[in-house]
Amino acid sequence: MSVRAVLTLTTALTGVVVGASPAVADPVGTTAAAAPLATAFDTAAARYDVPRDLLVALGYAESRLDLHGGAPSAAGGYGLMHLASNPEVRTLDEAVTLTRLSPAALRTEPTANVLGAAAVLRSYADQAGLTAAARDDVNGWHAPLARYGGAHDPSVARLYADSVYDLLRTGFAGSGEAVAGRPVAPRRGGLERAGGVGTLSTDYGPAAWAPASTSNYTVASRPGSHQVNRIVIHTAQGSYSGTVGWFQNPAAQASAHYTFRSSDGAVTQSVREKDIAWHAGNWTYNTQSIGIEHEGYVDNAAWLTDAMYRASAALTRSLATKYGIPKDRAHIIGHNEVPGATHTDPGPNWNWTYYLQLVNGVTGVGSGTVSTSASTLNVRSGPGAGYPVVGSVADGATVAVYCQAVGSTVSGPYGTTAVWNRIGTNRYVSDAYVLTGYDGYIPNVPRC
Repeated sequence: MSVRAVLTLTTALTGVVVGASPAVADPVGTTAAAAPLATAFDTAAARYDVPRDLLVALGYAESRLDLHGGAPSAAGGYGLMHLASNPEVRTLDEAVTLTRLSPAALRTEPTANVLGAAAVLRSYADQAGLTAAARDDVNGWHAPLARYGGAHDPSVARLYADSVYDLLRTGFAGSGEAVAGRPVAPRRGGLERAGGVGTLSTDYGPAAWAPASTSNYTVASRPGSHQVNRIVIHTAQGSYSGTVGWFQNPAAQASAHYTFRSSDGAVTQSVREKDIAWHAGNWTYNTQSIGIEHEGYVDNAAWLTDAMYRASAALTRSLATKYGIPKDRAHIIGHNEVPGATHTDPGPNWNWTYYLQLVNGVTGVGSGTVSTSASTLNVRSGPGAGYPVVGSVADGATVAVYCQAVGSTVSGPYGTTAVWNRIGTNRYVSDAYVLTGYDGYIPNVPRC
């Protein structure tokens, strides 16, 4: 394609006239329909000499490769690559300068968003002195990644970059992208001495401690100064490390006591329980509650893993016992239920029935053996034959049963039943095809 053709297409897509410099990005085929994410990552990686899998892992860590309809995160980050525009982190503004694309395109167009992130990462790599040979080694990008996250605290900056390398190590798949796991050994430079996130919490043993900025909460002496009588559940509208880092940003003017990670249920505390976090948007509720954030977005159920549900419920159960809070929906509420709330979190995908069962100690995990006349059994996204097929399990495989739901009636080797077993996040199989040792419901396994 000629330079003139590229300029014409870019102008049509973004309304921006782009110069012909080779360092300038032009999102050819920007719309998702014309260019799938694979092409977006291919183009950005080649143009800015950033390892492709590193770019994909960054997008997956930030958004599960979801644009979220162009809506910003809580930290003012846009798109699947979370290009941010807030008083402390300006990766979106940097992308505008580097690519000469419009802010609107960078916020909402998938290809432009990926190109913008790659341009910013490359600029950070250049400033860090990465040569062409060094850029080819994925392990040399830890410092640019940490800077991209914008965290103030070195330990949180390391956490942000490490989360990307953790994905490269384990592998992942989503939105048509799949990255195989591989050995990684990131060169952390000065952040090697930062260690993990802070020290352990003195309030809740499993939690790490990464204190929020003193500009984002009110010092108090609860429960002496204020009774603690509620727990408010939030969805962060952002990533785990990004949320922890945002609470350390003085410009945030927001905080929560705890934040949970989707992948494994890890938890970080940002505000002591005695102090008043600014999380509910209602001063009375702030003074009388504990705020718990959960990594993810309200419109994407993929973030709501069993590991996060169970870890969060364990904390809520502990808090309820400590402060004498009834373990019911009148006292364990969503942010959207706070009087005057303008937020919708934790959102329609949050499973309150399951969560309250876990909080009240119905925490068992069942197991069963799949039996089917075919070589594999379809796994569906919900409890019914009408839900999309999202995978399969082999005949004879052993599966974990995290909870059970009522769905469409199915006949199989173990009778006719409407019970469906959740064997993973948004992964269901009919109980008619699973030998669990029980007829229908498994004792102590929650209802989904």
